[in-house]
Parts: sequence; structure tokens; C-alpha cells
Amino acid sequence: MSDSICRFSSQSAESPEQDKRELSPLERRYVLLTQDGLPLVAQPYHALAQQLEISVDQVLAMTEDLLARGVIRRIAAVPNHYKLGYRFNGMTVWDVRDDAAHEFGEAVGKLDFVSHCYLRPRHLPHWNYNLFAMVHGRSESDIKQYRAQIKQLLAEVLHNQPDNALKSNDMLTSTRILKKTGLRLKKQAQATKNSTKSVQNKPAE
Repeated sequence: MSDSICRFSSQSAESPEQDKRELSPLERRYVLLTQDGLPLVAQPYHALAQQLEISVDQVLAMTEDLLARGVIRRIAAVPNHYKLGYRFNGMTVWDVRDDAAHEFGEAVGKLDFVSHCYLRPRHLPHWNYNLFAMVHGRSESDIKQYRAQIKQLLAEVLHNQPDNALKSNDMLTSTRILKKTGLRLKKQAQATKNSTKSVQNKPAE
């Protein structure tokens, strides 16, 4: 699994206050051109610069600014792991000591077979897990083995409560594939069409 998508994140981490400025017309064009992904060419920012009729440096500066303002959350490769043969997925969940969660979360996030790793609040009394790690494999035995490897790594910081019905870990497996997309801006033509339709449908006063 590509190291570029394997990272640890924590909901408790401080995040900068988001800039609430509205998009300029140029920024809106940039978002419309990239919201389905960067151009699949050797130099995608050059391609954007040509389409936006600005310099590559201006494109890069705009990208950095949109990232800083939270308009763009992140830029990363999104491989289709099913097409790559990784058809078995498991979200492993762990009840880890809070004082060790960051350190060991970082370690789990660096494992080659973990694509996503997060810290999240527990929801007691029914949900005691605070560390989540998504694993992918070519077979069911693969993901079971990966779970065992993570368990070995976390052995010293897992909560073990023999008298408690709650387990120290579990693995949730996929039952169907949902398409994931973020928010999308409407293209101007569609937005204008919808606006016109709304006016036409407005009852006469």
C-alpha cells in the first residue's frame, strides 16, 4: 500500500481557524477544474495554469492559499484498491490507553498495509474503541494476519479487562462499496438553469 496515503490523524489535534472568505471567480474556476481530481498528465499544475490563463507559480500559490483556508482539505493519491486486487477490507478498532494513543497511533499508521489511521472519542458504555486502522488485503487471511500484527504492536497499551464484556479490539469488514465524493460546486450553466427554473416556478403574486 502506498505510503503516501498512510497517515495517522487525531480529532483532538488543534486546527487553525478556517478563513471564511468567499471564493473569487478565479478560485471558483480552479475548484471546478479540480474537484473531480487533478488532470492526469505529467505536469497537472502546468495544465491548470494553461486553462486558467495564469502562471504555474500563481496556480501553486493559489493551491497553498486554498489549503491554508481549508477550502482544499488535502491533496493525495486515491488508488482504487479493488482494481489493484485488494478486495478484502477491515476497519480494525482498538481500545488503547489514552496516554499512549498518539505514539502508538503513529506507529500503526506507518504500517504498509494500513491506509487510514485515526483517533476518535469513545462512546461508552457500548463503544470503547479510540483507535481506528483500516487494512486492505488480497484475501480474508491477509486482513486477519494484519490485525494480528497490529495487536502485537499494541500489546502493551491495550486495555485488557477480563471482567468486562467489552473487548480490547475488533474488526469491521466491508459488505458493499459506496462511492465517496466530497462537496461539489455546480457548474455555472447548471446553476443558472436551476435558478431560471426556480423563477419560472414561482407563483404569481
